[in-house]
Amino acid sequence: MKTRLLASVTAMTLFGIALGGERFPWDAKLSRPRKDVLEHISSNSLKGHLYFLSSDLLEGRGSPSRGLDLAAEYIADQFRRSGLEPVGDDDYFQTTTLKVRNGTEEQKVRNVIGVIRGSDPKLRDTYVMVTAHYDHLGIRKINGQDVIFNGANDDGSGTVSVIELASAISSMKVKPKRSIIFMTFFGEERGELGSAYYGKHPILPIKNTIADVNLEQVGRTDDTQGPRVGAASMTGYDYSQVGEIFAAAGKATGIQVQKHPQYSDAFFSRSDNQAIAFFGVPAHTLCTAFEYPDYHRPSDHREKVDYENMAKVDRMVALGLIMLADSDAEPKWNEANSKTAVYVKAWKGLRKPN
Repeated sequence: MKTRLLASVTAMTLFGIALGGERFPWDAKLSRPRKDVLEHISSNSLKGHLYFLSSDLLEGRGSPSRGLDLAAEYIADQFRRSGLEPVGDDDYFQTTTLKVRNGTEEQKVRNVIGVIRGSDPKLRDTYVMVTAHYDHLGIRKINGQDVIFNGANDDGSGTVSVIELASAISSMKVKPKRSIIFMTFFGEERGELGSAYYGKHPILPIKNTIADVNLEQVGRTDDTQGPRVGAASMTGYDYSQVGEIFAAAGKATGIQVQKHPQYSDAFFSRSDNQAIAFFGVPAHTLCTAFEYPDYHRPSDHREKVDYENMAKVDRMVALGLIMLADSDAEPKWNEANSKTAVYVKAWKGLRKPN
Protein backbone atom coordinates (compact mmCIF):
# COMPACT_ATOMS: atom_id res chain seq x y z
CA MET A 1 0.00 0.00 0.00
CA LYS A 2 2.83 2.37 0.90
CA THR A 3 4.50 1.73 -2.46
CA ARG A 4 1.29 2.45 -4.35
CA LEU A 5 0.73 5.62 -2.32
CA LEU A 6 4.27 6.84 -3.02
CA ALA A 7 3.84 6.16 -6.73
CA SER A 8 0.56 8.08 -6.76
CA VAL A 9 2.07 11.05 -4.91
CA THR A 10 5.07 11.06 -7.26
CA ALA A 11 2.83 11.01 -10.30
CA MET A 12 0.72 13.87 -8.96
CA THR A 13 3.89 15.84 -8.18
CA LEU A 14 5.15 15.40 -11.72
CA PHE A 15 1.73 16.41 -13.04
CA GLY A 16 1.98 19.59 -10.98
CA ILE A 17 5.57 20.29 -12.07
CA ALA A 18 4.49 20.15 -15.70
CA LEU A 19 2.14 23.03 -14.95
CA GLY A 20 4.50 25.21 -12.97
CA GLY A 21 7.47 27.52 -13.52
CA GLU A 22 9.06 27.69 -16.94
CA ARG A 23 7.30 24.54 -18.12
CA PHE A 24 3.84 26.11 -17.81
CA PRO A 25 2.97 26.53 -21.51
CA TRP A 26 -0.14 28.70 -21.09
CA ASP A 27 0.55 32.43 -21.00
CA ALA A 28 -1.47 34.21 -18.29
CA LYS A 29 -0.02 37.67 -18.95
CA LEU A 30 -2.50 40.52 -19.23
CA SER A 31 -1.38 42.20 -22.45
CA ARG A 32 -3.23 45.29 -23.65
CA PRO A 33 -5.42 43.35 -26.12
CA ARG A 34 -6.37 40.91 -23.37
CA LYS A 35 -7.15 43.72 -20.94
CA ASP A 36 -9.42 45.25 -23.57
CA VAL A 37 -11.36 41.97 -23.78
CA LEU A 38 -11.75 41.79 -20.00
CA GLU A 39 -12.89 45.42 -19.83
CA HIS A 40 -15.55 44.64 -22.44
CA ILE A 41 -17.35 42.39 -19.93
CA SER A 42 -20.03 44.41 -18.16
CA SER A 43 -22.13 43.63 -15.11
CA ASN A 44 -24.93 45.78 -16.57
CA SER A 45 -24.85 43.82 -19.82
CA LEU A 46 -25.04 40.53 -17.92
CA LYS A 47 -27.94 41.92 -15.89
CA GLY A 48 -29.80 43.02 -18.99
CA HIS A 49 -29.54 39.59 -20.60
CA LEU A 50 -30.50 37.73 -17.44
CA TYR A 51 -33.50 39.93 -16.67
CA PHE A 52 -34.98 38.80 -19.96
CA LEU A 53 -33.94 35.14 -19.96
CA SER A 54 -35.19 34.56 -16.40
CA SER A 55 -38.41 36.52 -16.80
CA ASP A 56 -41.87 34.98 -16.41
CA LEU A 57 -42.36 35.45 -20.16
CA LEU A 58 -40.06 32.46 -20.76
CA GLU A 59 -42.05 30.26 -18.36
CA GLY A 60 -39.04 28.56 -16.82
CA ARG A 61 -37.47 27.38 -20.11
CA GLY A 62 -38.55 23.75 -19.80
CA SER A 63 -37.38 21.22 -22.42
CA PRO A 64 -39.34 21.37 -24.69
CA SER A 65 -41.45 24.52 -24.36
CA ARG A 66 -42.33 27.82 -25.97
CA GLY A 67 -40.13 29.55 -23.40
CA LEU A 68 -37.14 27.41 -24.38
CA ASP A 69 -37.69 28.37 -28.03
CA LEU A 70 -37.81 32.07 -27.12
CA ALA A 71 -34.57 31.70 -25.18
CA ALA A 72 -32.90 29.92 -28.10
CA GLU A 73 -33.88 32.71 -30.51
CA TYR A 74 -32.60 35.34 -28.08
CA ILE A 75 -29.24 33.60 -27.65
CA ALA A 76 -28.86 33.16 -31.40
CA ASP A 77 -29.58 36.86 -31.92
CA GLN A 78 -26.85 37.76 -29.43
CA PHE A 79 -24.40 35.47 -31.24
CA ARG A 80 -25.43 37.12 -34.50
CA ARG A 81 -24.93 40.57 -32.97
CA SER A 82 -21.39 39.59 -31.93
CA GLY A 83 -20.56 38.35 -35.41
CA LEU A 84 -20.11 34.69 -34.50
CA GLU A 85 -20.12 32.28 -37.41
CA PRO A 86 -23.24 30.07 -37.45
CA VAL A 87 -22.29 26.41 -37.82
CA GLY A 88 -25.50 24.55 -36.93
CA ASP A 89 -27.67 22.52 -39.26
CA ASP A 90 -30.10 25.47 -39.21
CA ASP A 91 -28.26 28.77 -38.86
CA TYR A 92 -27.11 28.94 -35.20
CA PHE A 93 -29.15 25.88 -34.20
CA GLN A 94 -28.37 22.19 -33.92
CA THR A 95 -31.82 20.64 -34.03
CA THR A 96 -33.39 17.39 -32.91
CA THR A 97 -36.71 16.22 -31.49
CA LEU A 98 -37.43 15.31 -27.90
CA LYS A 99 -39.96 12.81 -26.59
CA VAL A 100 -42.36 14.34 -24.12
CA ARG A 101 -43.69 12.55 -21.09
CA ASN A 102 -46.48 10.64 -22.86
CA GLY A 103 -43.95 9.10 -25.24
CA THR A 104 -44.85 11.15 -28.32
CA GLU A 105 -42.59 13.54 -30.14
CA GLU A 106 -44.89 19.09 -29.24
CA GLN A 107 -41.68 20.57 -30.95
CA LYS A 108 -37.88 20.40 -32.01
CA VAL A 109 -35.30 21.29 -29.42
CA ARG A 110 -32.11 23.10 -30.22
CA ASN A 111 -28.58 23.56 -29.05
CA VAL A 112 -27.41 27.06 -29.94
CA ILE A 113 -23.89 27.26 -31.38
CA GLY A 114 -21.59 29.87 -32.88
CA VAL A 115 -17.85 30.05 -33.52
CA ILE A 116 -15.07 32.60 -33.51
CA ARG A 117 -12.54 31.28 -36.01
CA GLY A 118 -8.92 31.18 -34.95
CA SER A 119 -6.20 33.27 -36.57
CA ASP A 120 -3.48 30.63 -36.88
CA PRO A 121 -3.50 28.66 -40.17
CA LYS A 122 -2.43 25.45 -38.41
CA LEU A 123 -4.46 25.75 -35.20
CA ARG A 124 -7.68 27.35 -36.44
CA ASP A 125 -9.17 23.91 -37.08
CA THR A 126 -8.82 23.02 -33.41
CA TYR A 127 -11.36 24.15 -30.84
CA VAL A 128 -11.88 25.36 -27.30
CA MET A 129 -15.48 25.16 -26.07
CA VAL A 130 -17.31 27.33 -23.55
CA THR A 131 -20.78 26.04 -22.74
CA ALA A 132 -23.81 26.33 -20.47
CA HIS A 133 -27.33 24.90 -20.39
CA TYR A 134 -30.11 27.37 -21.10
CA ASP A 135 -33.03 25.21 -19.98
CA HIS A 136 -34.54 25.01 -16.49
CA LEU A 137 -37.51 23.29 -14.83
CA GLY A 138 -40.35 25.08 -16.60
CA ILE A 139 -43.76 25.30 -14.89
CA ARG A 140 -44.62 22.89 -12.08
CA LYS A 141 -47.54 22.51 -9.76
CA ILE A 142 -47.16 23.45 -6.11
CA ASN A 143 -50.21 23.03 -3.91
CA GLY A 144 -52.34 22.71 -7.01
CA GLN A 145 -51.06 25.96 -8.53
CA ASP A 146 -48.86 26.40 -11.62
CA VAL A 147 -45.57 27.96 -10.55
CA ILE A 148 -42.78 29.22 -12.81
CA PHE A 149 -39.23 28.12 -12.01
CA ASN A 150 -37.26 30.99 -13.54
CA GLY A 151 -33.77 29.51 -12.99
CA ALA A 152 -31.89 32.79 -12.86
CA ASN A 153 -28.75 31.26 -11.38
CA ASP A 154 -29.36 27.72 -12.68
CA ASP A 155 -28.39 28.24 -15.37
CA GLY A 156 -29.41 31.63 -16.63
CA SER A 157 -26.17 32.94 -15.16
CA GLY A 158 -24.05 30.52 -17.19
CA THR A 159 -26.03 31.24 -20.34
CA VAL A 160 -25.63 35.02 -20.16
CA SER A 161 -21.95 34.52 -19.36
CA VAL A 162 -21.50 32.59 -22.61
CA ILE A 163 -23.28 35.43 -24.44
CA GLU A 164 -21.09 38.07 -22.80
CA LEU A 165 -17.87 36.11 -23.41
CA ALA A 166 -18.79 35.78 -27.08
CA SER A 167 -19.30 39.52 -27.33
CA ALA A 168 -16.04 40.29 -25.54
CA ILE A 169 -13.75 37.88 -27.38
CA SER A 170 -15.25 38.75 -30.76
CA SER A 171 -14.07 42.32 -30.19
CA MET A 172 -10.40 41.28 -30.49
CA LYS A 173 -8.73 42.70 -33.58
CA VAL A 174 -6.44 39.69 -33.76
CA LYS A 175 -8.37 36.59 -32.77
CA PRO A 176 -6.79 33.78 -30.70
CA LYS A 177 -4.91 31.07 -32.59
CA ARG A 178 -7.48 28.34 -32.05
CA SER A 179 -11.19 28.64 -32.79
CA ILE A 180 -13.58 29.07 -29.86
CA ILE A 181 -17.01 27.40 -29.79
CA PHE A 182 -19.77 29.14 -27.84
CA MET A 183 -22.69 26.81 -27.15
CA THR A 184 -25.77 26.59 -24.97
CA PHE A 185 -27.49 23.24 -24.44
CA PHE A 186 -31.11 22.21 -24.10
CA GLY A 187 -32.23 19.49 -21.71
CA GLU A 188 -29.60 19.49 -18.95
CA GLU A 189 -32.33 19.32 -16.34
CA ARG A 190 -33.62 16.14 -18.01
CA GLY A 191 -30.26 14.35 -17.92
CA GLU A 192 -27.67 16.31 -19.96
CA LEU A 193 -29.66 15.59 -23.15
CA GLY A 194 -28.35 18.47 -25.25
CA SER A 195 -24.68 17.96 -24.44
CA ALA A 196 -24.97 14.20 -24.95
CA TYR A 197 -26.62 14.84 -28.31
CA TYR A 198 -23.79 17.14 -29.35
CA GLY A 199 -21.19 14.59 -28.24
CA LYS A 200 -22.82 11.94 -30.44
CA HIS A 201 -23.48 14.36 -33.34
CA PRO A 202 -20.70 16.97 -33.16
CA ILE A 203 -20.97 19.91 -35.52
CA LEU A 204 -17.22 20.41 -35.28
CA PRO A 205 -14.82 17.48 -34.82
CA ILE A 206 -14.59 16.19 -31.26
CA LYS A 207 -11.10 14.86 -32.00
CA ASN A 208 -9.99 18.45 -32.68
CA THR A 209 -11.64 19.86 -29.54
CA ILE A 210 -9.01 20.36 -26.84
CA ALA A 211 -11.13 21.50 -23.87
CA ASP A 212 -14.61 22.44 -22.68
CA VAL A 213 -15.30 24.88 -19.86
CA ASN A 214 -18.93 24.58 -18.81
CA LEU A 215 -20.42 27.46 -16.79
CA GLU A 216 -23.03 26.63 -14.18
CA GLN A 217 -24.39 28.74 -11.31
CA VAL A 218 -21.87 31.57 -11.58
CA GLY A 219 -24.26 34.31 -10.44
CA ARG A 220 -25.11 33.67 -6.80
CA THR A 221 -22.55 34.24 -4.06
CA ASP A 222 -24.76 33.21 -1.12
CA ASP A 223 -23.45 29.66 -0.87
CA THR A 224 -24.99 27.64 1.95
CA GLN A 225 -21.47 27.09 3.31
CA GLY A 226 -20.68 30.81 3.36
CA PRO A 227 -20.27 33.75 0.96
CA ARG A 228 -18.39 33.05 -2.27
CA VAL A 229 -17.06 36.40 -3.45
CA GLY A 230 -13.95 36.59 -5.61
CA ALA A 231 -13.75 32.80 -5.85
CA ALA A 232 -14.86 29.97 -8.12
CA SER A 233 -14.58 26.20 -8.05
CA MET A 234 -13.97 23.75 -10.85
CA THR A 235 -15.36 20.23 -10.84
CA GLY A 236 -12.75 17.51 -11.23
CA TYR A 237 -10.17 20.19 -10.52
CA ASP A 238 -7.20 17.82 -10.69
CA TYR A 239 -8.68 15.46 -13.30
CA SER A 240 -6.85 17.37 -16.03
CA GLN A 241 -4.59 20.36 -16.55
CA VAL A 242 -7.58 22.63 -17.17
CA GLY A 243 -7.99 23.34 -13.44
CA GLU A 244 -4.47 24.71 -13.10
CA ILE A 245 -4.80 26.76 -16.27
CA PHE A 246 -7.84 28.54 -14.86
CA ALA A 247 -6.15 28.89 -11.48
CA ALA A 248 -3.41 30.84 -13.29
CA ALA A 249 -6.04 32.95 -15.04
CA GLY A 250 -7.63 33.58 -11.65
CA LYS A 251 -4.34 34.66 -10.12
CA ALA A 252 -3.93 37.22 -12.91
CA THR A 253 -7.46 38.60 -12.51
CA GLY A 254 -8.02 38.45 -8.76
CA ILE A 255 -10.29 35.39 -8.66
CA GLN A 256 -9.31 32.39 -6.58
CA VAL A 257 -10.04 29.22 -8.56
CA GLN A 258 -10.19 26.33 -6.12
CA LYS A 259 -10.78 22.65 -5.69
CA HIS A 260 -13.80 22.37 -3.42
CA PRO A 261 -12.91 19.72 -0.82
CA GLN A 262 -16.43 18.29 -0.75
CA TYR A 263 -18.00 18.98 -4.13
CA SER A 264 -15.25 19.17 -6.76
CA ASP A 265 -15.22 15.46 -7.56
CA ALA A 266 -18.80 14.72 -6.49
CA PHE A 267 -20.29 17.30 -8.89
CA PHE A 268 -18.18 16.35 -11.92
CA SER A 269 -20.97 14.06 -13.11
CA ARG A 270 -23.80 16.49 -12.39
CA SER A 271 -23.58 18.85 -15.34
CA ASP A 272 -23.01 18.95 -19.08
CA ASN A 273 -19.23 18.72 -18.84
CA GLN A 274 -19.39 14.96 -18.21
CA ALA A 275 -21.31 14.28 -21.42
CA ILE A 276 -18.46 15.95 -23.32
CA ALA A 277 -15.76 14.32 -21.16
CA PHE A 278 -17.15 10.87 -22.02
CA PHE A 279 -15.98 11.52 -25.58
CA GLY A 280 -12.43 12.23 -24.40
CA VAL A 281 -12.40 16.03 -24.22
CA PRO A 282 -10.97 17.50 -20.96
CA ALA A 283 -14.22 19.09 -19.81
CA HIS A 284 -15.05 20.66 -16.46
CA THR A 285 -17.78 22.79 -14.92
CA LEU A 286 -16.88 26.06 -13.25
CA CYS A 287 -19.27 27.53 -10.69
CA THR A 288 -19.38 30.09 -7.91
CA ALA A 289 -21.78 28.37 -5.50
CA PHE A 290 -22.50 24.65 -5.66
CA GLU A 291 -25.44 24.94 -3.27
CA TYR A 292 -27.46 28.04 -2.40
CA PRO A 293 -30.81 28.58 -0.66
CA ASP A 294 -32.94 28.65 -3.83
CA TYR A 295 -31.43 25.72 -5.72
CA HIS A 296 -34.20 24.19 -7.89
CA ARG A 297 -36.81 26.36 -6.21
CA PRO A 298 -39.16 28.90 -7.80
CA SER A 299 -37.43 31.63 -5.77
CA ASP A 300 -34.19 31.42 -7.82
CA HIS A 301 -34.80 34.97 -9.06
CA ARG A 302 -32.71 37.45 -11.02
CA GLU A 303 -32.50 40.10 -8.28
CA LYS A 304 -30.56 37.68 -6.06
CA VAL A 305 -27.63 37.48 -8.48
CA ASP A 306 -24.37 39.30 -7.67
CA TYR A 307 -23.75 40.87 -11.09
CA GLU A 308 -20.50 42.60 -10.18
CA ASN A 309 -18.98 39.35 -8.94
CA MET A 310 -20.29 37.45 -11.97
CA ALA A 311 -18.58 39.95 -14.25
CA LYS A 312 -15.29 39.43 -12.36
CA VAL A 313 -15.59 35.66 -12.67
CA ASP A 314 -16.35 35.99 -16.38
CA ARG A 315 -13.24 38.11 -16.88
CA MET A 316 -11.22 35.27 -15.39
CA VAL A 317 -12.97 32.80 -17.69
CA ALA A 318 -12.25 35.00 -20.70
CA LEU A 319 -8.55 35.02 -19.90
CA GLY A 320 -8.51 31.26 -19.37
CA LEU A 321 -10.22 30.66 -22.72
CA ILE A 322 -7.77 32.92 -24.51
CA MET A 323 -4.84 31.17 -22.78
CA LEU A 324 -6.09 27.83 -24.07
CA ALA A 325 -6.84 29.16 -27.54
CA ASP A 326 -3.51 30.98 -27.90
CA SER A 327 -1.27 28.08 -26.84
CA ASP A 328 0.34 25.41 -28.98
CA ALA A 329 -0.05 23.07 -25.99
CA GLU A 330 -3.18 21.01 -25.34
CA PRO A 331 -4.39 20.20 -21.81
CA LYS A 332 -4.07 16.58 -20.81
CA TRP A 333 -6.05 14.32 -18.53
CA ASN A 334 -4.30 13.36 -15.31
CA GLU A 335 -3.69 9.65 -15.83
CA ALA A 336 -2.43 9.28 -12.25
CA ASN A 337 -5.94 9.92 -10.94
CA SER A 338 -7.92 6.67 -11.08
CA LYS A 339 -11.19 8.61 -11.43
CA THR A 340 -10.18 9.73 -14.92
CA ALA A 341 -9.72 6.24 -16.41
CA VAL A 342 -12.85 6.23 -18.58
CA TYR A 343 -12.11 9.72 -19.91
CA VAL A 344 -8.43 8.94 -20.55
CA LYS A 345 -9.42 5.85 -22.55
CA ALA A 346 -11.75 7.93 -24.74
CA TRP A 347 -9.13 10.69 -25.04
CA LYS A 348 -6.48 8.25 -26.27
CA GLY A 349 -9.02 6.81 -28.69
CA LEU A 350 -9.49 10.24 -30.24
CA ARG A 351 -5.79 10.47 -30.95
CA LYS A 352 -5.29 7.10 -32.61
CA PRO A 353 -4.16 7.48 -36.23
CA ASN A 354 -6.90 6.76 -38.76
